Amino acid sequence: MAQTRVNAGLDVADVSVSYGGVAALRGVTMRIGPGSIVGLIGPNGAGKTTLINAVSGVVRPGTGTISLGPLRLDRLPQHLVARAGVARTYQNIRLFGGLSVADNVRAGAYRLRSPLSDEGVKELLARVAVHEFDVSRPAASLPYGEQRRIEIARALAGTPSVMLLDEPAAGMNPRESHELRSVIRGIAQRGTGVLLVEHDMSLVSAVCDHVVVLNFGETIASGTPAQVARDPAVVEAYLGTSA
Repeated sequence: MAQTRVNAGLDVADVSVSYGGVAALRGVTMRIGPGSIVGLIGPNGAGKTTLINAVSGVVRPGTGTISLGPLRLDRLPQHLVARAGVARTYQNIRLFGGLSVADNVRAGAYRLRSPLSDEGVKELLARVAVHEFDVSRPAASLPYGEQRRIEIARALAGTPSVMLLDEPAAGMNPRESHELRSVIRGIAQRGTGVLLVEHDMSLVSAVCDHVVVLNFGETIASGTPAQVARDPAVVEAYLGTSA
């Protein structure tokens, strides 16, 4: 099933994005190495999803560069960014609800030289902790948490070098959120870099090697989860009080 490839790190260097003269990102720099999990946190409107959109080719940076290994991504259209090895999920589920679970997963295998087999589909679903059920069922008929994980399986089907997870725990119950920890760790253990945008700080603290904090489009802190949790600038950004 898996396509042979060498994982490459993702480098975001001095990236700025503006919408109609309003700066959404200002000089953001970070690296997601192969097999690493980097958390991206910040208050609502801080620029987190804008950064994911810039990396995945939805928007073009006004300044800076985005590279996957030696390949520049910041001027490529979305489909070529995806084919280069960048996969993503979304804040709001974007499955093909009328298609079967199996066909949803297969839709993500656009980089493979041959169609994804039934066994390949089942292997991917097992990796994301989807419980046993008939994979011919329409995706929209499954519980919310299962749909979230199917979306991750679809992203994994293309054997990406980097996964961009945009609030994957949103709407999950505590048990599902706890299961997600193992899923994300398992992705990284196979050499895929993960950029995790998430409001669930217990999840971020449990799985991330490094955390970058944005506020008003700028990086205000960067370090281990423990380091950023006690950073005065982070406390002020989240609580609105001076540390």
